[in-house]
Amino acid sequence: MVSEISQVVPQSPSKTEAPKDVILEVKNLKKYFPIIGSLNNKISQVQAVNDVSFCLFRGETYGLVGESGCGKSTTGRTILRLLEPTEGEVIYQGKDINKLKGNNLRNIRRELQMVFQDPYSSLNPRKRIGAILEETLKIHKLGNKKERTEQVMNILNKVGFQKEHYYRFPHEFSGGQRQRIGLARALIINPSVIICDEPVSALDVSIQSQVLNLLEDIQEDFNLTYLFISHDLGVVRHISDRIGVMYLGKLVEESPTDELYANPLHPYTKALLSAIPVANPFVKREKIKLIGELPSPVNPPKGCVFHTRCPFATDICKQAEPVLKTIDNGHKVACHLY
Repeated sequence: MVSEISQVVPQSPSKTEAPKDVILEVKNLKKYFPIIGSLNNKISQVQAVNDVSFCLFRGETYGLVGESGCGKSTTGRTILRLLEPTEGEVIYQGKDINKLKGNNLRNIRRELQMVFQDPYSSLNPRKRIGAILEETLKIHKLGNKKERTEQVMNILNKVGFQKEHYYRFPHEFSGGQRQRIGLARALIINPSVIICDEPVSALDVSIQSQVLNLLEDIQEDFNLTYLFISHDLGVVRHISDRIGVMYLGKLVEESPTDELYANPLHPYTKALLSAIPVANPFVKREKIKLIGELPSPVNPPKGCVFHTRCPFATDICKQAEPVLKTIDNGHKVACHLY
């Protein structure tokens, strides 16, 4: 069991090297939300996700981290087209999801599922758990009534429930149990990729560890690929093979997990890692304090979006936007210092 997730940063478990078979590729993804004035005219826009690119390798867990409001969750929802993208491509096995419609889009969604942050609001309180899970099979026209019921029973058993739980309502479960139900709903149509949007942030520490261990066990059993979105760096370190760091709608650093924690390059990443609590009270860690307020995504700074809070900012940082470039062994950073 993983213990004290939010308080202790555990050592990453040994994992086999991720295969280099790209299953999902995000290219220059943008999502802007219009701000509508009193005369129903567009007066500005919120640049929630601004030119983000990364890829997922088959069978890996890619962690996406950053402080609240950086665009992590919007990125995940836009990939699945729960939010329509402003620009960019999302390539799944050679097909651009953003160009699909009708049955073609429905078929691709059988391969891409999501586990939401709030396990209660994502479940219909008026339906029993069995009906909620069967609804997914009905939408995709899979099986008859008997086959669907049998499939639901099997998937409930996979996530640690008994047959009697089939007839219960969402309010009869704890937060951790409801998150297991959300995971079961994502798994029931046998997807290849699951986007986990802060799946343990609403749970206490002991339940977090149970859900994380379940995610890892299921990943191995179902050969799943995860995009794991979180603000908890301890959780992300435990479960991820690679990590992308977001700031104000931009991807500022990407690296294999061990490399990122051993040698962070971007000043923002260094500040995030310095804020992780240390379990040993006799060990002192220098904390990097960021000066100034987080800029507004309505009017992001010119040049590097982090330069207003960066202690190493120079004139070029205020004028030119840095590109995400490879430094060494898959370690990428968007910073003029490199």
